[in-house]
Amino acid sequence: MSRRYAIYDVFTDQPLTGNPLAVVFDAEGLDDAAMQAIAGEFNLSETVFLLPADNPAHTARLRIFTPGRELPFAGHPTVGAAVALGHEAPAAGDSRLMVLEEPIGPVRCALRLGDAPYAEFDLPILPTQAPFEEDKAVVAAAIGVDATDIGFENHVVSVWTAGNSFVCVPLAGLGVAERMKVDPARWIDIAPVIDGRSASIYAYCRETIRHDCAFHARMFAPEMGLGEDPATGGAVAVFSGAIAHFDGLADGPNAFLIEQGVEMGRPSQIRLEMDARAGAFHAARIGGHAVRVAEGTLAI
Repeated sequence: MSRRYAIYDVFTDQPLTGNPLAVVFDAEGLDDAAMQAIAGEFNLSETVFLLPADNPAHTARLRIFTPGRELPFAGHPTVGAAVALGHEAPAAGDSRLMVLEEPIGPVRCALRLGDAPYAEFDLPILPTQAPFEEDKAVVAAAIGVDATDIGFENHVVSVWTAGNSFVCVPLAGLGVAERMKVDPARWIDIAPVIDGRSASIYAYCRETIRHDCAFHARMFAPEMGLGEDPATGGAVAVFSGAIAHFDGLADGPNAFLIEQGVEMGRPSQIRLEMDARAGAFHAARIGGHAVRVAEGTLAI
């Protein structure tokens, strides 16, 4: 049978930038092996499959695959799927709320359509810190920088998990971010294993290219069969733990714009909002734009 698909560029309002995502509609009848093979055929960082929701009060059920494995949760597929579902039902209005079922649990999303569609989702779980005792010189060697290039202010290497796990590596500035080069084999040797999976790399610095951004970031996932990723909402979900831990939060909403993908020629912007109450981090939302750039049919 044939199945429709669309390609969206996510965390951008400009085609051919941001992070490309394949959205497969009408995915009923596809088993795990078929979904994994289709994700490999697209060979994008993620492919999302849309299925009827188990709970009739929810909008849809999502399965998310990288070329190498399924993910319990990911940011740019959540944003892209929400926009795609909005485009499928435009009569419902330009703004709406939806709940998307993902392996991690229900994810509440707000959608705004129009000339520059935008979706925002609540973090299904807040990040927690995991132990990591590797010397920063070893980390530096695995990502192709000097030990003195790692760390700024009170930020040090830390590990956080929120469905997916990342080693958050603070870099001294843009120059270090630009020249870092990950050695996949060396990284896999030192990466902490959490819930049976090696953690990915999320490198960040305070220096930015865009004046409205708070952080500049790069993400690498050797263990997922990926090189560099141009925009990673799931990593920002995890990074929110590092922000709260090292920088602290003012009570009420705290907003940050994070740039990523610049070194790949696919600039993206991810909006992170974090809520604090009595000095404690208690909720967060991640949002971004998404634009449709292609559509077609799978003869499967």
